[in-house]
Amino acid sequence: MRYRWKKAFLLLGLLMMCGLSFGCQDTAVLYDSEEKAGDALLGDSGASGPETPEKDVAGGEASGEPQPICVYVCGEVRAPGVYELREGDRIVDAVEAAGGTTEAASDTWLNLAEPVSDGQKIEVPSREQAEELEEENRKAQSGLVNLNTASAEELMTLAGIGQSKAEAILSYREEHGGFEKPEDLMEIPGIKEGVFEKIKDQITV
Repeated sequence: MRYRWKKAFLLLGLLMMCGLSFGCQDTAVLYDSEEKAGDALLGDSGASGPETPEKDVAGGEASGEPQPICVYVCGEVRAPGVYELREGDRIVDAVEAAGGTTEAASDTWLNLAEPVSDGQKIEVPSREQAEELEEENRKAQSGLVNLNTASAEELMTLAGIGQSKAEAILSYREEHGGFEKPEDLMEIPGIKEGVFEKIKDQITV
């Protein structure tokens, strides 16, 4: 009888040990599954997460909006003044902002397609002013010395014109409002026909 009880207790102990062993294995397998599932979830999250929006250097989202600029429009326009435009705008936009041109304005002097820049002065000339400017440009390109606009240094590049004669030319120009024709140069003391003949092909008014 005692042997049977011992055998029964031994059998019960073996069963309990086997049950604990199986329980530990089940628990270990369940833990591994959760860990693997967690890793899988983390991997999926990294692969399919929302993309980070592109940002500029300052940290804000990149925007390509043109920046405001200010230009001064004057001359033959209906409403001269300072106007705010945008980067990329052109002279035609500045002229339109100033109310358009007057009837006396030159239609061809300005390049209306030229882009404007911040702080730029845009002057619309009259037709008469445009003709004068074109004439001055032609004279400047010809290499002639203009007696009405040349500096003392430019006048001294002419043969026979030193510092004293150059200053006399400037004084004459101030007193008489300029030279009407190149021959008026001989009215200045010290400049006679001989000097004039040497430089007449190099000067203009």
